[in-house]
Amino acid sequence: MPENDRLSGCLDKINLEFVEREATPRLLMKLSIQLHLAGLSLSNTVSFLEVFGVDRVRSTVHNWVHKADLQPESDRSPNHVAVDETVIQLNDEQYWLYAAVDPDSNDLLHTRLEPTRTNVIADQFFAELRDKHDVDDAIFLVDGAVPLHRACEKHDLNFKYERHGNRNSIERVFREVKRRTTSFSNCFSNAEAETANE
Repeated sequence: MPENDRLSGCLDKINLEFVEREATPRLLMKLSIQLHLAGLSLSNTVSFLEVFGVDRVRSTVHNWVHKADLQPESDRSPNHVAVDETVIQLNDEQYWLYAAVDPDSNDLLHTRLEPTRTNVIADQFFAELRDKHDVDDAIFLVDGAVPLHRACEKHDLNFKYERHGNRNSIERVFREVKRRTTSFSNCFSNAEAETANE
């Protein structure tokens, strides 16, 4: 995964200029950031820090990762893009999660969390995806969702109705999101929609 090369290299590449007070050794902060970006959960990352006698909460580690700004680089140009939407629960409300996945690498290209499902939102999702990545020549794999079809047509994008095959990558992503949220009673506890979206 070339867009994640920065995460697998030297810890010195992780910039900690955002740190205002040195309550945690810098090496452990960098290692925690790298471990979380590599897939370790926030809870497990906090447990890792405890081994070294550092007691931090999950939100602290989340803030380190967010402020280090090491998310995967944009400007990918995949041949196919699987796009879908699904409903997730946030406290007592339901939200629509829009997502785009590169089925060749299973990389998540773009997400958006919205309170409703409309043609306008689908259009905005595709506009943001096109701004972020070079996808104009890609074939979009979509299900029967009319807003997704209309958005592809509006942006003059090639799309194909597909229920299985390469489109399964987006279903795997949604299954994992739902599995994780189900672990917390299918809710992001005490989280606002903006926090869940990030």
